[in-house]
Amino acid sequence: MRGTLRRLGRVLELAEAVLLRLAGGPSDPRMFALHHAFRWESSRDGAQGRLLPISKPHTFDLDELVGVEHSVARLLGNTEQFVRGLPSNHVLLFGERGTGKSSAVKGLLPRFAARGLRLVEVHKKDLLHLPDVLDALRGAETFRFLLFCDDLSFDAGESAYRELKAALEGSLEAPPANVRIIATSNRRHLLPEQAADNWAARLDDAGELHMGEAVEEKLALSDRFGLVLGFYGFSQATYLEIVERYAARAGVNAPPEQLRTEALRFALERSSRSGRTARQFVDDFTGRAILEREKSTTR
Repeated sequence: MRGTLRRLGRVLELAEAVLLRLAGGPSDPRMFALHHAFRWESSRDGAQGRLLPISKPHTFDLDELVGVEHSVARLLGNTEQFVRGLPSNHVLLFGERGTGKSSAVKGLLPRFAARGLRLVEVHKKDLLHLPDVLDALRGAETFRFLLFCDDLSFDAGESAYRELKAALEGSLEAPPANVRIIATSNRRHLLPEQAADNWAARLDDAGELHMGEAVEEKLALSDRFGLVLGFYGFSQATYLEIVERYAARAGVNAPPEQLRTEALRFALERSSRSGRTARQFVDDFTGRAILEREKSTTR
């Protein structure tokens, strides 16, 4: 009889686990104490998605970001307000590729994780499940969550942006007070803009411009981010300053003029002067230098 009851209890436990997986709901707050970063994984079998902890998140030292100090300072200020429970905004970081948008977000964890900040990565394809993501975070009031959507933009015909727009502002159900959305994009406006969108614009009798419905729809999403920060392309001097920083950290021992000349040539070949390009150049330069030293010692 006791064996039968034990087996029945085990069956009930398994059934409860399955029902919870299908129904979703808040996650176990204990995992937020153990991990600082997570990603949302949607299920393919119709079951509820889940939060997966990232054991070794890729972080970044914000002091290494050069040329975007103003935007980083605004981001830090907004995050400080959020962590302290003060009024704060959802954030959109936009600008040219490789200028440090994603690195700025990743750099928030070393600064604020000890004070309860947690980063949750949500891919664009999973924005349709954004209400489920928010549900999974309810009940963990002692932590502050940034939902991170990296390299975000939408093509014509995509509908996932509507869930994002509703979560930012507009849904009847308010998002949890301990959740903010932070996105990076190469576009200032996240939806594609076409010349035909402006055909419906008109001037009223007073000469004031009124946007067409298509333009209003595309502007509405970006406008719901309360803080919009630009990350712009670097000057040659800023690019070379970043190269020097990375080279010093990598222990590069080369004549400054050689480093400068090769760094500029590398940027020209890639048609990009950015922090990413600077890092890639230093990796390439350092690797080639090591190979040359090894060859010289074996001759």
